[in-house]
Amino acid sequence: MKYLKVLYVQVIIGILAGVLTGWLFPAFSPTAKMISDAFINMIKMVITPVIFLTIVLGITGAGSLKKVGRVGGKGLIYFEVVTSFALIIGLIVANVLKPGAGLAVRQLPLESLNKYTDAAKEMNWGEFFSHIIPSNIMEAFAKGDLLQILFFGVLFSIAVSRMGTGGAKIVSMFESLNKAFFNVIHIVMKFSPVGAFGGMAYTIGKFGFGSLALLGKLLVAYYVTSLLFIFVVLNLIGKYYGFSVWKLLGYIKEELLIVLGASSSEAVLPNIMEKLEAAGCERSVVGLIIPTGYSFNLDGTTIYLSMATIFLAQVFNIDLSLTQELTIIGILLITSKGAAGVTGSGFIVLTSTLTILKVIPLEGLALLIGVDRFMSEGRALTNMIGNTIATVVIAKSEKAIDMVKYRKVVEGRK
Repeated sequence: MKYLKVLYVQVIIGILAGVLTGWLFPAFSPTAKMISDAFINMIKMVITPVIFLTIVLGITGAGSLKKVGRVGGKGLIYFEVVTSFALIIGLIVANVLKPGAGLAVRQLPLESLNKYTDAAKEMNWGEFFSHIIPSNIMEAFAKGDLLQILFFGVLFSIAVSRMGTGGAKIVSMFESLNKAFFNVIHIVMKFSPVGAFGGMAYTIGKFGFGSLALLGKLLVAYYVTSLLFIFVVLNLIGKYYGFSVWKLLGYIKEELLIVLGASSSEAVLPNIMEKLEAAGCERSVVGLIIPTGYSFNLDGTTIYLSMATIFLAQVFNIDLSLTQELTIIGILLITSKGAAGVTGSGFIVLTSTLTILKVIPLEGLALLIGVDRFMSEGRALTNMIGNTIATVVIAKSEKAIDMVKYRKVVEGRK
């Protein structure tokens, strides 16, 4: 019975109970959604202050603004290279497995598309980078806009660093505030089994297993691609930098299960930051790479976008040329960066991408609505894993990680 006191065991029980409840009592799904949303909102209420405090404490403790710029630059280059691999793997697997070939298009529920097509029309990719600069920082905190908070946090950190003893007092106060917010997170995480239960009960109750039967090949293809990306691409990166991806995943197993149940990588963002620091990564690296990664290193979303595009082309028997597929890669490298901080982001960005391409009918998106929720867990898990590994990689490249501590905490070595 002692195992029942372990959090990840409780989360597994919550997930299994949620699946059974959603299957046997589909009418419970609205209540289940309220339970899931309540848990995610409890996490979101502390995400923005934790991110801001971590950025400020990390940069002010780095000792050199030159180092901060170097870490940020390395991070952005790494993100672009790795997401390019994710895109290419997604396109290759979709072309080999052909999940959309032979799928009949009958009575597409076009009315369900309106909210996504309208949202896609509102997205202006030319304004994406100017949006990074907040016009009102309080509004950025209220909306949880990580990029704007990151931008302001960097400026605020530079200002505090120039204040001398006055800045030291602010840093000391922020240290105490940071500990208080993490204590709040520890309290909230005790409810994660309930949140996982609600998330799975809603997913199964609302969408059932029917959509899985219809689009099972796409779902299998997506998860196979994500696993290939994690255990081939990211695993090779881990080997090159001298750490085990398997053991790192074992270290964050609780967070992986919570993401699976809640279908949101944001639900564990503060926990991942705390665990990486506990594993020996310097706060300055964690504070810069994790928030930036959640905007620019969405590997799972990138794979989804590339596979869904090829899937829809196959459904409509559109034979894309090599030039067109290279064009898709180029467009997705840009549009995928706009997925951060947008509700239903994967679907909205996919709609926007297809609108730019003007080759594949938007009506085909209706096929994906039912199965999208089952893919969102995979997107969230892959995004989280990608950012966790990215932080360790950048920390190692900067010699900003205590490897003795890391091997003891993560790999169980003495």
